[in-house]
Amino acid sequence: MRGLATPLILVVVLAGLGGYIYFVEMKKPEASADSKAKAFNVTAEQIEELEIKVTGGDTSLARRTDSAWKLVQPVEADADGSELTNMASSLATLDVQRVVDENPTDLAQYGLNPPAVEVGFRTKDQKNQGRLQIGDKTPTGGDVYAKRPDEKRVFLVSSFLEDTFKRSAFDLRDKTILKFDREKVDGLELTKGGTTLQFARKGADWSIVKPASMRADYATVEGLVTSLSSTLMQKFVAPDATPAELRQYGLDTPSASASILMGSARASLLLGRTENAETYAKDAARPSIMMVAPTIVTDLSKTLADFRRKELFDLRSFSTKRVELKRGADTFVAEKTSKDGKDVWRDAAGKDLDTAKVEDMLTKLSGLKAVSFDAGTSAALRSPTLTVQASFGENTDENRTESVTFANAGNAVVASRPDEPGTAKLDGQGFSDVMQALDSLR
Repeated sequence: MRGLATPLILVVVLAGLGGYIYFVEMKKPEASADSKAKAFNVTAEQIEELEIKVTGGDTSLARRTDSAWKLVQPVEADADGSELTNMASSLATLDVQRVVDENPTDLAQYGLNPPAVEVGFRTKDQKNQGRLQIGDKTPTGGDVYAKRPDEKRVFLVSSFLEDTFKRSAFDLRDKTILKFDREKVDGLELTKGGTTLQFARKGADWSIVKPASMRADYATVEGLVTSLSSTLMQKFVAPDATPAELRQYGLDTPSASASILMGSARASLLLGRTENAETYAKDAARPSIMMVAPTIVTDLSKTLADFRRKELFDLRSFSTKRVELKRGADTFVAEKTSKDGKDVWRDAAGKDLDTAKVEDMLTKLSGLKAVSFDAGTSAALRSPTLTVQASFGENTDENRTESVTFANAGNAVVASRPDEPGTAKLDGQGFSDVMQALDSLR
């Protein structure tokens, strides 16, 4: 019996252990393989103050009021909200990847004595800052060593956070030079080399008003407004420029300037001397000098011809109501009317025209573009090859008219509009296609 006792006892013990494992351990909720402890118990929305200390660099302090971040130290300035919001979000979602040392005796081996970066944060009612210290990268480079000053342990966090938090005071500044409401912009003024161009916006259209009244290319003008709104300082040069510094950087007599007009208000960018592919600049309303990238310099160097509308006609085939084409002694008229609920085209005698051919001709007319402009009026236009008068409108209540005169000038084709100065030169092939389309309607 004694020989059987021991095996029986073992069986009972094993059975009990198995039951415990089944009923207790195996019934516990499984921990997620991806779940990691958070370094801080805070949400991004709660953080209202951020302090960034970079060893050998700046110590920056920023505070949030309502939804706006302001840089408080080392200088008072508007802050880059996206940078600071990203920092706050990173702190709130910071995962401890793994604890590498519960009780370190030498923080220097982790690059934490001193840390490369130390980030402090404070919530609304918090007296003391929560802090994170960041040290060296691990040998593999995938993580960085980190710790909280109020804890002994050293842990790992993702290495991309080093770049997130290692930001200078300049990195945290709002680098936008001109701030304005795009919806309120109703004008634009450019000055370069003694020449001033002025533009006015009415509804969805831009026009040139100086040096003379003419149509403007919408995309080019809007592109410049966008460029001015998105021009960022590349480098901060002087916070409060003296007259001597203005002369030094070529801003006492700017090489170019651009002004956004909003009723009686304006926001102006001044450009000075260019050095090493960067140009000194300033907001006319602020004393500070900065440097900008060469793209805005290129944009402000555009000429009057660059801003002119190149299409000779504003009409489109679908919006045209009537068109009259004079060719020598002959005049051709096409007028749109309605028949059985459909648009039809008729000539001056009321005869139906081939709709497809009329619209093909109008499409070719609307596609004519100037390739260059001359300030004077070409003598060839005294003997026109073709004169076009058209009425058009996007709806039944709108009725606009325009007229364009064409002439052959040697091997070139020129054109003019009575509402614009100078002469346009255009592609001869495009004009030939219009003439062939007109011939097909006769």
